[in-house]
Amino acid sequence: MSHLAHVDPEIAALVVAEEQLQADTLRLIPSENYVSHAVLEATGTVLQNKYSEGYPGKRYYEGQRHIDQVETLAIERAKALFAMDHANVQPYSGSPANLAVYLAFLKPGDTVMGMALPMGGHLTHGWGVSATGTWFRGVQYGVERGTGRVDLDKVRELALAERPKLIFCGGTAVPRTIDFAGFAEIAREVGAVLVADVAHIAGLIAGGAHPSPAGHADVVSTTTHKTLRGPRGAMLLSTEEHAKAIDRAVFPGLQGGPHNHTTAAIAVALKEASGEDFRVYARQVVANAQQLGEQLAARGFDLVSGGTDNHLLLIDLTGKDVPGKVAAKALDRAGIVVNYNTVPYDTRKPFDPSGIRIGTPALTSRGIPTSEMAAVAEWIDLVVGAARSGDEATIAKVRADVKALMDAYPAPGLSVR
Repeated sequence: MSHLAHVDPEIAALVVAEEQLQADTLRLIPSENYVSHAVLEATGTVLQNKYSEGYPGKRYYEGQRHIDQVETLAIERAKALFAMDHANVQPYSGSPANLAVYLAFLKPGDTVMGMALPMGGHLTHGWGVSATGTWFRGVQYGVERGTGRVDLDKVRELALAERPKLIFCGGTAVPRTIDFAGFAEIAREVGAVLVADVAHIAGLIAGGAHPSPAGHADVVSTTTHKTLRGPRGAMLLSTEEHAKAIDRAVFPGLQGGPHNHTTAAIAVALKEASGEDFRVYARQVVANAQQLGEQLAARGFDLVSGGTDNHLLLIDLTGKDVPGKVAAKALDRAGIVVNYNTVPYDTRKPFDPSGIRIGTPALTSRGIPTSEMAAVAEWIDLVVGAARSGDEATIAKVRADVKALMDAYPAPGLSVR
């Protein structure tokens, strides 16, 4: 970064510091990962210089002969990887992608059904504080108190009573397999469009470690980072029936020119995700998460739904007598990066909830094996206990142990070691 250091040494120094932080810490936020050098290089190319309103072969700007090929590669790779008829790779991120779905299928005031945010859903699935809950009528389903799982019979009852035009399945804190076929049956019964929001699990689907929504969902919405290990972007995939509506909603409905450098990086990530190494990675993400869950449960941690089928664990710390925010900040001091999170039927406020959310995509990208999950669980247990007692010495000791493990498993895509 010699040019950046010369022009803006302050920003350059912060980038270097962040790179060192990512190298030295155990990143357990489920939505974070490490991208490859190839993906990083694609995001920093001269494609940044281009403006390309429209779609391949139908641009409003000239000079697009190479950009059209880049976007076409990304589209074809997405369609092949996720077995969908159509792909739009232009959405800037996950929330705008979901907004495009609303624009494609709904009118203001129409009813949309999704998982409630405190139960593990997403803001853009019709939650009240989101534009989607302001402009549309949102109705929410949840999970059962005893199991932490979705009861599809109750989802069906709600759908029959409310008659939504759009149904979302998926979310941000869903540790169990999504029954795409079951949701599709309900959507067909009430005449709704089914949207599978697979932002968190797209990489697991691509790698064969989670069932696919293809053949069940009318539309698939996903970010391109998280488990997919691509840049910060998004995609909408659909059946051929809905292709034109989706494309019109993205452009000109919601946005102008696509970010071509991001499109190129998406294409690179999709190529990487089509290989056998990525399938091994996806399966290892799940294996690590399940083993970490078992180790935490053995230490008395209350796992929502009792465990996980995918990459994430949602942990209720009520029984540990430590609020989620306090635990998350103590873990951060110990070099273990998580996020505090509401749990189903939480009695605490969202900004000071009862739980934490952790995941294994990033640590698996470093090559950390299942055999190390016992140590990770032990560190989490020690730090949560230290947060309750104010034992900063233990937190400092764990920080040193974390650093040693990170040194043993260097992160991909980083220049520091």
